[in-house]
Order: sequence, then C-alpha cells, then structure tokens
Amino acid sequence: MKDYPLLQQLNEPKDLMALPEDRLPALAEEIRGYMVDCVSQNGGHLAASLGAVELIIALHRVYTDEADRLIFDVGHQAYAHKILTGRRDAFRNLRQEGGLSGFPKREESPYDAFNTGHASTSLSAALGMVRAKELLHEPGHVAAVIGDGALTGGMAYEALDDGGDSKLPLVVVLNDNEMSISRNVGAMSRSLSRLRASSGYNRLKRFVVRVLERGMVGRRMSKNIEGFKNRIKRFVLQNTFFEEMGFTYLGPIDGHNIPQMIALLQEAKALERPVVVHVITQKGKGYSLSERNPEKFHGIAPFSPETGAVASSGAPSCSEVFGETLLQLAEEDKRVVAITAAMRDGTGLRPFFERFPERAFDVGIAEEHALTMAAGMAAEGLRPVAAIYSSFLQRAVDQLYHDICLQRLPVVIGVDRAGLVGQDGETHQGIYDPAMLCAIPHLSVYEPATLAELRAMIRLAVAREEPAAIRYCRGTLPEGEGEEPVVYGRWATLRAATDVVIIAAGPLVRSARSVADALNCGLVEARFYKPLDHELLDQLRKRGCKLLVAEENVAALSLYVAAYCPELVVRPLCLSDGPMPQATVARQRTLGGIDEAAMKKAVEELRTIHG
Repeated sequence: MKDYPLLQQLNEPKDLMALPEDRLPALAEEIRGYMVDCVSQNGGHLAASLGAVELIIALHRVYTDEADRLIFDVGHQAYAHKILTGRRDAFRNLRQEGGLSGFPKREESPYDAFNTGHASTSLSAALGMVRAKELLHEPGHVAAVIGDGALTGGMAYEALDDGGDSKLPLVVVLNDNEMSISRNVGAMSRSLSRLRASSGYNRLKRFVVRVLERGMVGRRMSKNIEGFKNRIKRFVLQNTFFEEMGFTYLGPIDGHNIPQMIALLQEAKALERPVVVHVITQKGKGYSLSERNPEKFHGIAPFSPETGAVASSGAPSCSEVFGETLLQLAEEDKRVVAITAAMRDGTGLRPFFERFPERAFDVGIAEEHALTMAAGMAAEGLRPVAAIYSSFLQRAVDQLYHDICLQRLPVVIGVDRAGLVGQDGETHQGIYDPAMLCAIPHLSVYEPATLAELRAMIRLAVAREEPAAIRYCRGTLPEGEGEEPVVYGRWATLRAATDVVIIAAGPLVRSARSVADALNCGLVEARFYKPLDHELLDQLRKRGCKLLVAEENVAALSLYVAAYCPELVVRPLCLSDGPMPQATVARQRTLGGIDEAAMKKAVEELRTIHG
C-alpha cells in the first residue's frame, strides 16, 4: 500500500485542527488514494465517498466539540469520516468479518452518532437529537448530511416540514452530486449566500419585522414588502423551496472548495435556526475511472485499481435474469410495466429502461409510493412488476397490504437480495420479509432454487394476475434446466421420502441435496412459501415422516409447516431474529446455524427421536 504522510499524522479528529488550512487539499487527495486502495481490496460504496471528502474535512473543522453530532444519511458517503475519526488503520478491513462496517455504526465509534444504512432517515434523527439537547439543556450542535438521492424519500420531507416549523438549530447539508457546478456557483451566488448567512443581515431583518408589526399600517407594509421580497427571491434565486419550509437556504457552493465550505458551515452553525447548506460535489471525484462511470463504482466488488475490472463468475445474476425475463414479457404483452425505487441497475432493469422508457418508472427512494402507484396502474388494467430489495421492501408493508392485497390487484414484486447478503451487514440482510409477506392475505410468495425456476416463476406470477412476491438471492443460482416444471402451489420432490425429509427453499436446496444424498433422507424443494403444498404435506403426514425445514431467513415456512402438521416432528433450520453481522454469505450461514454441517447434525438428531 502506498505512503500517505499527511494521513499518518491524523489519529483522532483533533489532529485535523493542527493541520494548516493550505494542506487540506493535499490531505483530501491522500484520503481518496487510501480509499481506492482499501475498497479495491474489499469492495464497498466508493463513488459517493470519493465525492464527499472535502465536505467531510470541512465538517470536522467546524463541528469540533465533543457534544457536536454529525449524521450521514445512508452512510455511502461517510468513508472519509471513518478515516478521520481514529479508524484509519482499521479501514483496511472495511466490510470484512470483524472489521469496520460499510455504514455509520454507533457500536463502532463514539463519532458515529446514529446507525444508518437505509436512506432518508438522517433529518428525522438529527431533529430528534436537537430536540433532546434543548429539553435536557445540553450543549452541542447537530448537522445532517443528506444526498440529493436520499432527498427523494418521503420521510425526508416529513422531517423538513417539522424541522422548519420547529425553529431549532438544525443544519442540513445537502450533498448534491447531480447538478452542474458551473451554472449555479459564481460570484453572485456566493455573495447572496454570505449576505443571507451574515448575523448582521439577520438581525436587521428581525428588527424591521418587529417594528412593522406594531401597527396596522406597519403590518400592511410588512405584507407588501414580504410579497415583493418573495418575488425577488423567486427571480434571483433558483431554489426557495427550503425557505418556504422554514429553513434559511445557503448556497449552492462548490463542495470541493474547503475554505469556502468552512466559512459557510461556520455561518450556518452560528445562525441557531434551521438552515440548509447546498453543496455541489462530483461523484467519484479524484479517481478517473469512477468519475467516468460513477454508477459502476457506487457499490462495487473488489476490483483492479488500475483498470477498474471486477472479477466475474461468468454466470448471470438473479437480478440480471429477472430483468431479462421481464423484458421478454414486455415484448409479448404491452400491459407489462417495470417499477424500481432508485435501483434500476441493481435490480437488473437497465435493459428494460433502455428498450421501453415509456413503460419503465424509477420513482426514486420511495418504496411506499412505488407500490401504491403500482396498485393504481393495476386497477386501470396494466400489469406492473416492481423490483425492490428485500431490506427496502420493509418500508412498504402497509402499501402492500392495504393498497395491493386487500384489493387483490395484479402487482408482482421482485424481492431482490432476499436472504443473506454478505458484507453489507445488518441493515441490508433480506431475512425478514417472509415473516411479513406470508402474513398478508391474498399474497402468493415464490422462491426459486434455480435460474430456470426464476424465469418460470416470473411468467407464472404475471400470468396469474394476482398479488405475488418472488424472492431471489443476491448473486446467482444454478441454471437447473430440465427440472420438474413449476406449477402454482406445488413443491418439487427431489428425493423420495424416508424417515426424515428435508424441506428446503431457495439457495439452501443445493446444500440440502448434498445432505440428503449423504444421509439417505428425503428431499422436497418448497418452491412456494405461500401457498403450502397441502397435497404433498398430507402424504408426508400419512407416512409419519420427521421434517427438517431449511430456510435462509427468520422462521416463516417452518412455522406454517408445523401448524399444518401438528402430529409430526418438525424441526426448523432457520436464522434467529437477531441481527446478522457482516461476513461472506457462506460464513453467515455457519454463524446462523444453517450451513451444511448444521443440516447434517439436525438430520442425525431427528433420527434419535422416537415416535
């Protein structure tokens, strides 16, 4: 690994204050180089963090008190924050088992004020902290850094509405890496920002308002002046939305100019009222490969820092197969439309967007809106298919229940990243959705064990024209051509029943097959969590089989099987409801007690049970 002389001097945040300001740009470049070195080894969310380096340096030069709090929405952009807060050396083990989390985590450092991994939560958390400090009469300031992507989430607007009305000293730093700097950042913009941030200007403004409000004539003048002022603002300033929400709006400002940001953040902090600081940054800044292709480097596996190449298994991912199959269906049926919530690449829908842009909808980070919009489309005759990560689908359970399933509307949901997801850790595990989905009326829940089954299930779900969820894992599955055709509500018998039968779902079928062959027990693939295959289960009941139900999630399938077969011995092999730490998926299966060794042990234990 390269030498980073300035970075080596910084062991904790206070060391940053000792560095001369003219050395800060060089420090930013060292941090970028260090990030590229580490992330190329371990993978991670690189592009956003590269773009936020100068911003984070400026924030740590301004928010220096131990009682100050910095909150990073999602946390994709917080790598420089980790490096500057005593975790420089530990950053080499980013996202590895026992290493640093890829997201802010309170258990990891006192400088991580709030755990984040899902978007649009920072403003609510920050406002809560400001209110707590006020009620407890505690010192310190709070700033929340939110990206323009996360600002598409409805929760952010709920917090803005409440925060602006509160009049409390909440500083919102809008890290905007999509807008052009050249159009908005210039002498006029900087002058307006300095004027509106200055304490003298704000004191004069409050004085004029107090004087004018004392009499009827003054109030009429104040109303006219306010109307005239608002017209001027709308003419001169491009963004008055935040001011109308009750925030003082400062910016936009160049997010790679450290002295300007330090000055503006100091002014915002001193105002002691709700403030939005609009910062323009370049995603992927300082690493040419990421600058040219920030989407690729948003979340990336280990790669070559020289070429950007990522090692490939050669097999298509489940997401790619999902997107390809949906595109084929759209070619055949003009009613088929695709919906995603800011994940068109991650969910494999990019080709669909390119082929049918008028039938493809990216609603931003707004899963609730995505599903209710899908319900409206279905009610008017379309056949919407929404691809959403399992961990993000949690946000829209009410919409799934109330707006889709109660009305039995034909909406199909591709539940991407179902099951264990590896190094993204606790906030992104897709292990909770079956417990939620199976409890919702009129909803069918599918899970393939092969890519061929995934293709067939998508076609079947769309053709049945009813609410459906298809769960599929991150990464890939065996191809599986030539297997028993997928029939709605029917499981597949892969090995004839003996005294013990393993019922396995999804990616655990491969391990279950190996165990069944080694220990001479029956094997059934549960292609549906819901409905159960009652006919097959009745056959197992008549034989008095002992059942081992293996699922890569918290208990769901095993509970329903046990409820339907109360007279049988049913042993669940599933994950606990505790958080699963970051590690490889194989290691997580071992930690969760659902790997092949655990499966063998469970079968052997079942065989010791009499009756």
